[in-house]
Amino acid sequence: MTEDMSPAERYALARQRAAEQATALAPFREMYDFELDPFQIEACRALEAGKGVLVAAPTGSGKTIVGEFAVHLALSQGRKCFYTTPIKALSNQKYSDLVKRYGAAKVGLLTGDNSVNADAPVLVMTTEVLRNMLYAGSQTLVGLGHVVMDEVHYLSDRFRGAVWEEVIIHLPESVTLVSLSATVSNAEEFGDWLDTVRGDTQVIVSEHRPVPLWQHVLAGRRMYDLFEEKATPDGGRSRREVNPDLVRLARMENSRTYNPRERRRGKMVREAERERERRQRSRIWTPSRVEVIERLDAEGLLPAITFIFSRAGCEAAVQQCLYAGLRLNDDEARARVRAIVEERTAAIPDEDLHVLGYFEWLEGLERGIAAHHAGMLPTFKEVVEELFVKGLVKAVFATETLALGINMPARSVVLEKLVKWNGEQHADITPGEYTQLTGRAGRRGIDVEGHAVVLWQRGMDPAALAGLAGTRTYPLRSSFKPSYNMAVNLVSQFGRHRSRELLETSFAQFQADKSVVGISRQVQKNEEGLAGYREAIECHLGDFDEYARLRRELKDRETELAKQGAAQRRAAAAAALERLKPGDVIHVPTGKYAGLALVLDPGVAPARSDRHRGFDYHDGPRPLVLTAERQVKRLAEIDFPVPVEPLERMRIPRSFNPRSPQSRRDLASALRTKAGHLVPDRHRKSRAAAADDTEIARLRAAIRSHPCHGCDEREDHARWAERYHRLQRDTRQLERRIEGRTNTIARTFDRICALLTDLDYLHGDEVTEDGRRLARLYGELDLLASECLREGVWDGLGPAELAACASALVYEARAADDAMPPKLPAGAAKEALGKMVRIWGRLDALEEQHKINQAEGVGQREPDLGFAWPAYRWASGHGLDEVLREIDMPAGDFVRWSKQLIDVLGQIAAAAPSGSPVARNARRAVEGLLRGVVAYSSVG
Repeated sequence: MTEDMSPAERYALARQRAAEQATALAPFREMYDFELDPFQIEACRALEAGKGVLVAAPTGSGKTIVGEFAVHLALSQGRKCFYTTPIKALSNQKYSDLVKRYGAAKVGLLTGDNSVNADAPVLVMTTEVLRNMLYAGSQTLVGLGHVVMDEVHYLSDRFRGAVWEEVIIHLPESVTLVSLSATVSNAEEFGDWLDTVRGDTQVIVSEHRPVPLWQHVLAGRRMYDLFEEKATPDGGRSRREVNPDLVRLARMENSRTYNPRERRRGKMVREAERERERRQRSRIWTPSRVEVIERLDAEGLLPAITFIFSRAGCEAAVQQCLYAGLRLNDDEARARVRAIVEERTAAIPDEDLHVLGYFEWLEGLERGIAAHHAGMLPTFKEVVEELFVKGLVKAVFATETLALGINMPARSVVLEKLVKWNGEQHADITPGEYTQLTGRAGRRGIDVEGHAVVLWQRGMDPAALAGLAGTRTYPLRSSFKPSYNMAVNLVSQFGRHRSRELLETSFAQFQADKSVVGISRQVQKNEEGLAGYREAIECHLGDFDEYARLRRELKDRETELAKQGAAQRRAAAAAALERLKPGDVIHVPTGKYAGLALVLDPGVAPARSDRHRGFDYHDGPRPLVLTAERQVKRLAEIDFPVPVEPLERMRIPRSFNPRSPQSRRDLASALRTKAGHLVPDRHRKSRAAAADDTEIARLRAAIRSHPCHGCDEREDHARWAERYHRLQRDTRQLERRIEGRTNTIARTFDRICALLTDLDYLHGDEVTEDGRRLARLYGELDLLASECLREGVWDGLGPAELAACASALVYEARAADDAMPPKLPAGAAKEALGKMVRIWGRLDALEEQHKINQAEGVGQREPDLGFAWPAYRWASGHGLDEVLREIDMPAGDFVRWSKQLIDVLGQIAAAAPSGSPVARNARRAVEGLLRGVVAYSSVG
């Protein structure tokens, strides 16, 4: 190819290649055995140019390559890189990936309750850990160059999303942010916000799926394509239409409704129709779970993930496959599965295996079948993920939580239904959820194409399904809300005023009113400018700010009196015009028609003819005059800056017609003859009001006696002071505009600060000792925990009793209302739990008084005592079988709540006075909880 080039072109190409080889991207590309996609290269180049990036691309498209380049770039520059993920499982996965590439010495892991190599230049962590570091001013942040926020679309999460925005807002300006997101429909809006709060940010959106996705509907034994390609009449690009076979199928299904006229039709006709319907229906049914897997296996479409929006449904699906004798693994694969499972679960005590359902779970794995949901033991979930990626598990039945982040791509994805329980009601899944779920189909580098299969359900509308599959509306919506902990941390670092400005720059506020973000940024810039001006007006002789204020007051008073004088003159001129009569000869003092004039109509009372012409007298008298130059014009008050008096009077002939040139000429001639020699009286200026004003005299005297009046650089200082004043005035106007917005984040922050002031956590910009304790407590019930510490509710409790009480701060039952009250430990723990509920009631009333609305996601929910008994029993040393037998809770949920309880107990130990019984017992409670399956459940 280069042979066809000219020497100049070959030289240019050689220079381009040399330039590319000199970049950090060139050696990075050589680390992979495949070519990077254009969007990956574009994002990496933007990063190397010093820009932040937002990469929005489909699941499985390889956007984490951009995050890995940020790691590579930071290491090559001798700086640190933090790689944040929303969940611990993702952190563990990314930690393992980076260790393989860079070695264990360069990579660390921080996930709240676990710390590995915390001083490493590359740290993988959950987003909450980074948020806590920023508030604590951790030394680990020194030398930080890049932060990767994987799955940044998590900021839509209504429970945890605020953390992402806190991190983005509070990261030092010197840090380059790499945001990796699923395909969202408002990536540009999110990018605009990042550009506003983080500086130059390049938005890279890729809609391209590296592996094409085919959509199907499985009805009975037949798998229909959802779309059909139709050629356009002009032979142009083909268009996608809903498969007409599916449309006919739906029409036939939905048309079988009762018709009263059928009763009158012949019996034989009805029998024939029923027989035909039976034949048709024999081809249409919703296949069973076993039938679906067998069909996918026969067509070479495994491995597959079947999404079932129910934990119990996932477990039941595995059992159905086992009872049907389904086997997807050969003997060799079974042996490999058993070896991996036994190795990964060796740390789980033998006595716990039965209660965890280990043997049933292992049988499913050996056959290549497994469930995956939040109720499973984390270790079990991780084993399922590992075996699935290795191709040893070929059919996974999962809840939608699997779609969020975990790297488990499949050849096919199956959706049983398009309806799921959203916590309040059964609702249709959204296009965004459909995209997220089906995004798992198609393994890059393995599959030529991916397949999304929806099972036929009675009443299905193919057009609606096509709308779900064809729409890419997955908007990112901020869930940011100020919390009590956030408030004390912000006030401690920045003060109330600056904190409000920071909150106004949140994505939530940006979406509520995009202009406020820009205004808030302008206010911050103005305040920086004001600080500079303040230095420039400093005078060695005295307070120049005070001197400038006196000068402004003098100027304002003189301006005010001048305005009053002008108003009085205008009033006097208007009164004089109102006294004019037809026939008065006047002298027009200024304007285009200045000179001698005869009043034809004083213009005070509206004339019929003028009203018909649309003439308006609301602006005062408008006299109609004939000038000495024979023009008839209607004048205005602006032509009479001073009062006008008649010089003479003339009779206006009845025959005078203002439209007749001859009439005008004759009357103007008579005007000049009668009054041409008259000279108007010169208007004498009255004495200025300022000359006799005592306030002006006082201000002038104060200015002359001020020390700064004798400064050699007085006028230079004065110019800077004037600029300071103008900028301050503009800043106040901007602040009023921000204040005028309704339902702002800052207003909520003000209410929170007012409540915290009432409770003595804040004194203005000062955070009290109680406030500093609250700053170390994170979670939904941060204020309740702080109040319990302050009031000594947990004093005198043992470790297990403290664990029971602390569980109420984290646990939230999946069912909204339980029929039976929860079982509680007796004695001091029960009494302490009662006190906690009473304190919450007091806080709830206080929140209502301050208009802090829990429905908007702000404030303290009621503590849930449902986990108190199992937490007490486990912390007391009872076995897992014994604990789980007493509660209706899957082992995975038990481990998850125990982990969260350990986390909050760690916070209590840190927030309680050092060496106090509560701090000691909190640490002992952690030791009592962190054992067995809880201790060995996960890397992180």
